[in-house]
Amino acid sequence: MRRLVFIVAVAFGMGVAANAAAQDPITSNPKVYHLVFENATVRVLHVSVAPGAKTIIHEHPDNAVVVLKAGKIKFTGEDGKSQEVEMKAGDAMWSPAGKHWGENTGTGPIEAVIVEIKGNKAPTATIPTSRPDVTLAPAFDNPRAAGVRATLQPSFHEAPGTTHEYDQVVVALAPADISLNVEGKTKTSWTTGDAMFIGRGQKHESKNTGGKPADVFIVAIK
Repeated sequence: MRRLVFIVAVAFGMGVAANAAAQDPITSNPKVYHLVFENATVRVLHVSVAPGAKTIIHEHPDNAVVVLKAGKIKFTGEDGKSQEVEMKAGDAMWSPAGKHWGENTGTGPIEAVIVEIKGNKAPTATIPTSRPDVTLAPAFDNPRAAGVRATLQPSFHEAPGTTHEYDQVVVALAPADISLNVEGKTKTSWTTGDAMFIGRGQKHESKNTGGKPADVFIVAIK
């Protein structure tokens, strides 16, 4: 009897582990979700959903969705309730933690970047509402994070050694020449959907080197 109980317990444990793994979007939908990068603060995913395609139910923590290609998608939660959303390129939305599946109900492919926020730390930072040589268009603001579309003017330059009191993920909304150096790691040429992380207190330098306005989306984590 003890052996039977042990076998059942192990099998149940394996089932729970398998179910948990199946809820991860990369595991359950490997053709749709691809890892861009991950660290102790965030996991950043690239999403591509073909017209008419549906995803298998999966789970995200609190996250921000940054739209790269316009489209229409229907989200259905585990309670069966659905919501259809039409999104434009450059739009962004905040999505609380939860389980859902999606269906591309539009006529073209949908592409987006998802910034998943790990843990549940209390906010410690205040996000500035203006920055020198940057035009900001707020998209969302809540106790955990703020999202803004930022147009970096040709004169934009953050000097070497610049720091911020918040974490941020920078996502390119279009190809651009932006030099971003974060503690020795430099990126100078960006394509649509490229992303980079700047941790709170990390010394960095950023500069628009393209001679024309550059559009990015910034997810700032408080």
